[in-house]
Amino acid sequence: MSSKHKDLDKNKSMETLKRILDYIGQYRWGVIMSLILALITVALTLYVPILTGRAVDRIVGQGNVDFAGLTRILWKILGAVGLTAVSQWLMNHINNKITYRVVKDIRTRAFNHLEVMPLSYIDVHPSGDIISRIIADIDQFSEGLLMGFTQLFTGLLTIAGTLLFMLSIQPAITAVVVVLTPISLFVASFIAKKTFVMFRKQSETRGELTSLTDEMLGNMKVVQAFGHQEEAQKEFEEINDRLAGYSLRATFFSSITNPATRFVNSLVYAAVGITGAYGAIRGFITVGQLTSFLSYANQYTKPFNEISGVVTELQNALASAARVFELIDERTIIEDREDAEVLCDVKGGVELKQVCFSYTPEKKLIEDFNLSVQPGQRVAIVGPTGCGKTTIINLLMRFYDVDSGAIEVEGTDIRNVTRESLRTSYGMVLQDTWLKSGTIRDNIAYGHPEASEEEIIQAARQAHAHGFIMRMPDGYGTVISEDGGNLSQGQKQLLCIARVMLCLPPMLILDEATSSIDTRTEIKVQKAFARMMEGRTSFIVAHRLSTIREADVILVMRDGRIVEKGRHEELLGMNGFYADIYNAQFVRG
Repeated sequence: MSSKHKDLDKNKSMETLKRILDYIGQYRWGVIMSLILALITVALTLYVPILTGRAVDRIVGQGNVDFAGLTRILWKILGAVGLTAVSQWLMNHINNKITYRVVKDIRTRAFNHLEVMPLSYIDVHPSGDIISRIIADIDQFSEGLLMGFTQLFTGLLTIAGTLLFMLSIQPAITAVVVVLTPISLFVASFIAKKTFVMFRKQSETRGELTSLTDEMLGNMKVVQAFGHQEEAQKEFEEINDRLAGYSLRATFFSSITNPATRFVNSLVYAAVGITGAYGAIRGFITVGQLTSFLSYANQYTKPFNEISGVVTELQNALASAARVFELIDERTIIEDREDAEVLCDVKGGVELKQVCFSYTPEKKLIEDFNLSVQPGQRVAIVGPTGCGKTTIINLLMRFYDVDSGAIEVEGTDIRNVTRESLRTSYGMVLQDTWLKSGTIRDNIAYGHPEASEEEIIQAARQAHAHGFIMRMPDGYGTVISEDGGNLSQGQKQLLCIARVMLCLPPMLILDEATSSIDTRTEIKVQKAFARMMEGRTSFIVAHRLSTIREADVILVMRDGRIVEKGRHEELLGMNGFYADIYNAQFVRG
């Protein structure tokens, strides 16, 4: 890896750490209390070896045992151990609360940010990767943060406290420990730098694998129908192999941390033992003090092992947190202007003026598009796949903003009105249905929660959904699975139609609204649509031209432009592009 990439990774890691500390800073009083408890825990833990050394000195020498003094010391040891256990439990409890509150804050922030991100981001990023960032990466981050809180505080304080206690006993031997310490720090630092990159790649690849699995699981019928299992398996194995490689390298670097630091720690312990034994022989130190010193040497080196493990987990946590922050940092949709109007009493007048739009700058889609729709008109949009039909709908709803030109509702540019008031003015039934986990009643009333039971049933009757609903185990109280998995595609679409019929907004958008309904039911639903569309401006996107014969105006699109315009009979009489499409469906079919 080049030095430039190393610097970037280091800068990214430090930036991520700073942002995490900002979140933790919201709970500074908890952090302060945790530090105080850590200090108490460490102080009591380090006080025990002193008591142990004094106890040893009470029993040195044949027939010279100070039982009274020994008993007092033992009671002190028991008291210190008891207080240590209590303070450590409280510290861990506080650390857990801080960690999971921080995790909750970040996950909430990420989810809330997802709701205000532009549709363009959702369209081009796999849903599995986004899910992985919000769920798996944040879980990984929480584990690393929890370990950091639990062990980092006590580890650093133990090292500092141990040095102070050792200095109070014998500065010369302490110097030996201090001299050998940088070796352990160097080893831990060297390995930590290597782990971050591997853990970051591991997180990215894990998201890629989640995305593929989500894609395959959601479309398993298609995969099996086209015999794509082998190709899917190969793709899965390729990503899984990369994940295994990154995980292996990340684990390798993290696994050598502990043995390496233990080796250095053994050197420290041996050096203390040798120099301490020499000092005891020379009379510079008592046997009890040597016992305390060896205990301190062991306690001094132990945190380095723990901290090295913490550093590894923190590197993993930082890599996961960086992916979450990347999601949070993605630009949001442009907020409504402060002086944005609220659409009220919408009649349905819509006008598109010289609209130009493209998803990518290099590929033009809609150019100089003009359209004037009078209140109550039924406007059908037809054309080949990719001509811009659904794009027009996205622009009308302001899921995307136009590159140039303007779209006006009731004479007001939609960029100058609130999105909520604009979108609630439309009722949408799309080809791709969406239902939430819950009862059928909840799904129908999704856009009108305060609706009465009678209103819900009436909407379902109008959509010709009442019949199959009553055949369900619990009728309108039947709980349907995520995305309506226990319903047919046609049934799901009928429920979406009933949802719109319940709201009855002033404008309607029907994008292949009856594409998954059988012909007999479609005829009934079309009659219901006709009643619903009376007096309401309607935009109908359809491939089946039989559904738009009664439209007031039919727009025939090709390559982002209107190439023909008129009623059904007029367009057939032109014997142009529309006639070709119609004949392809009904004459040749």
